[in-house]
Amino acid sequence: MKCNLPVLLLLFLIKSLTAQNTPDTILDSLIFKSYGYLDDKIYQYKNDSLKASPYLYAYLRKARREKNYEELVNAYQNMLHQSPMTLRLKYADSMVQTAVKSRSPELIGSAQLSKGIVYYSQKNYVKAYDCYINANENISKTENDYLIYKTKYHIAQIKYYLGFYDEAISLFNDCLAYFKKNQARPYLNSLHSLSACYNKAGDYSRCSQTNALGLAECVRLKIPEMELFFKHSEGINQFFLNNYHTSIQMLQEIIPELNSITEFANLSIANFYIGKSYWKLQLPAKAVPYFKKVEKAFIEKGYIRLDLKEVFELMIKYYKKENNLKSQLYYIDQLLKADSILTDANTYLVGKIHKQYDTKEILLEKEKIQQQLVKEKYYDVILISVVVVLFSAVIYGTYNHFETQKRNKIKFDLLLEKNEKSTFQKQATDKFEITDISQETVQQIIRHLEKFERDKKFLHKEATLATLTVRFNTNSKYLSKVIYHRSGKRFADYINDLKIDYLVELLQNSSMHRNYSIGSLAEEAGFTSTPRFTNAFHSKTGISVSYFLKELKKENS
Repeated sequence: MKCNLPVLLLLFLIKSLTAQNTPDTILDSLIFKSYGYLDDKIYQYKNDSLKASPYLYAYLRKARREKNYEELVNAYQNMLHQSPMTLRLKYADSMVQTAVKSRSPELIGSAQLSKGIVYYSQKNYVKAYDCYINANENISKTENDYLIYKTKYHIAQIKYYLGFYDEAISLFNDCLAYFKKNQARPYLNSLHSLSACYNKAGDYSRCSQTNALGLAECVRLKIPEMELFFKHSEGINQFFLNNYHTSIQMLQEIIPELNSITEFANLSIANFYIGKSYWKLQLPAKAVPYFKKVEKAFIEKGYIRLDLKEVFELMIKYYKKENNLKSQLYYIDQLLKADSILTDANTYLVGKIHKQYDTKEILLEKEKIQQQLVKEKYYDVILISVVVVLFSAVIYGTYNHFETQKRNKIKFDLLLEKNEKSTFQKQATDKFEITDISQETVQQIIRHLEKFERDKKFLHKEATLATLTVRFNTNSKYLSKVIYHRSGKRFADYINDLKIDYLVELLQNSSMHRNYSIGSLAEEAGFTSTPRFTNAFHSKTGISVSYFLKELKKENS
């Protein structure tokens, strides 16, 4: 996309709003052309925004003049496709607003679907899912099978990213059956997504079979440009089959083609798995150049995924072995930056991934390296400072220990007393009334929550806002608001408190569980890591897990 498009679009907009006396003869003449003619020209110049621009605005002006809502939505969609990523959401909003005026469920659903696709491309999966649900509600009222299955395809993509691979596979298979009849490109896209699902689900044999079918179908349907993506998928799959040499060979063969079509995302993924293959082959020096290419895409394009984040973890290990403190510190910073971006964009996904470098551990490691670098220059100053700090800490700690023990005993007694009176007692709140959600919807969500609590589904590690949104067939805003109205808590506190209350009751009643390690108790309650469990327990009760266990054993002995 050429960088002068935003300026050009702004100039055309100013001209149309100010209604200049000097008519634009080019645009005026184009307005009398048919929509088909203008659409063909827009497609012809899809890779040249400068040449496409007059036809885009002629299409828009013609649709406005005729008050043709359907063509006006098409006009905004054409402009969306020709615009840089920063402007696409604005055109998607214009599509939805125009479609709503038409009162056509098909047009409204199609516009909402387009807006969801824009959110998806921005990695905002929660908002994308909400748009897809709204689109599905409208499109399901129509008989447009293409839109119905297109929506199903995009919902399947969300389920894939949430880790519901079985559900995603089922939806992609439905899409395959429909698109195979008359939509070649969507059919191949569905086949490619299906192979990715099989890989993530660990069914590597079926992933290879699907990739082989995809390559054969590319030949049959005469769409050779799609072969690249099935080869890319199979190269990754070979890594998981432990065929590291094959994986390297397949991915290296397609890298020039990925470069030629500026597929930086798939290129970054290919470099990652080539590097990982070399790493598995005990050739870290060969892996590092490929990892640096992944890092380059992160710096220049801002592209990062949860699996690609491992690049920085491996680079830290590499430079730690090389005893290169400055490089270790640099890649710790890169890892923290990537982790922050992923957490902000995909909070609901991060909890599903086992982190080798927990954020607190990374910060401690960073601090240790920084101290070591300073120590090389100012060893004596640091040593004296550490001795003074430790001595002061011992004195303060000794005094504080006895005071803390008293406070903790009071909190322990209150916790047992509270738990005996009521377990899982809901904290009703009258802070506000829900006025912007129908009572039917509120009651439906409450019934889901009651069953969720009754069945102790909160013990599952995958119990996140996004997963419950999908399970309850609602949206994240409604669910958060009902939970807060019902319990007076934000979602994370609501889930954590249910887990802690369950565990306190379990430990009171089960002598066997009182002998579990803290890590095992965290696993029992469905926490994704021991630190998350200990932090949540202390936040809820005001005392540590170890202190609670020790006092409970005293009580029962």
